[in-house]
Amino acid sequence: MSFGKAVDLLRLAMMATTRRGICLAEIESEFTCVRRTAQRMVVALEEAFPATERFMADDGRAYWRLPARAVAHLLLPTADELAALSAAELELERAGLGPEAGQLKTLASKVRALIPGEHVSRLETDEEAVLEAMGFAARPGPRAAQNPEVDAAIGHALKAPCRLRICYRSRADADASWRTVEPLGLLLGSRRYLVAIDVAKRDGNIRHFRVESMIAAEVVPESFAWPADFDLKAYANRAFGSYYDAQEHGEIVWKFSPHAAERAAGYQFHPEQISETLEDGSLLVRFLASGHVEMCWHLYAWGDAVEVISPRVLAEMVHPWRRNDFPSLP
Repeated sequence: MSFGKAVDLLRLAMMATTRRGICLAEIESEFTCVRRTAQRMVVALEEAFPATERFMADDGRAYWRLPARAVAHLLLPTADELAALSAAELELERAGLGPEAGQLKTLASKVRALIPGEHVSRLETDEEAVLEAMGFAARPGPRAAQNPEVDAAIGHALKAPCRLRICYRSRADADASWRTVEPLGLLLGSRRYLVAIDVAKRDGNIRHFRVESMIAAEVVPESFAWPADFDLKAYANRAFGSYYDAQEHGEIVWKFSPHAAERAAGYQFHPEQISETLEDGSLLVRFLASGHVEMCWHLYAWGDAVEVISPRVLAEMVHPWRRNDFPSLP
């Protein structure tokens, strides 16, 4: 058996350890192969792992399932995989998701506890090297302050889901006040916003509450009806960053100069953007969104290499402050 086929067989064995097992159609999809090849792979699985069980599921298809203990000794994590766990933990912390970062840290500890002792030292050394190479070992930069108790309460309320009481002070308020909200999700960006419905303001509007402006938060053991027409992903796409303003929402058109077009083409400014390369080599980017202030923060870094075509109000915010002496582009 070639090395490549051995690796594929091990991947197949890992997939077969799930509670449901794996069928031929899933093998075809995962390995991009035809039915005959999938059948040969199943035969190899049964030969290499005699504990493989074949059974018929309720959908009328044959499935193959393998006890996890049969392959556990072959599943030693690599340094790259451990580094990916650590990097994900750091990114969650930077995003303000402290409880989730803590859960991932616990998972990583469990994985490391299962590594045979003779491999631990080498993997730890290699993991540190990979993290440093990825730039995660010591990553500077500003981030919003976090309150672990508030973060934990938000996480609990979102998972339940249940109502949440927050002690909150908006920019227009002199003092903080308690509000009861029905949390729908979090928007992560330069600031974190809790997307929620204010129970005291049943006006059909969904509101944003800055997590950093919450002095305290308490879980209310009361469930609520999720809005039938609400989709967090679609809702988030209406904004450029984490802030949404219905009055600003509209078509955004940016034009990047020819010398910046290649660099700009490497960015996804918005999940639903449409890009067009013009005859002179410049790049035109269009999308629908709101959040002019966050757009300004980003566009300023491009200096005079970008021109706001639409809307006019955004152009007036950006154009007077464009510079031509930045030594590099984002």
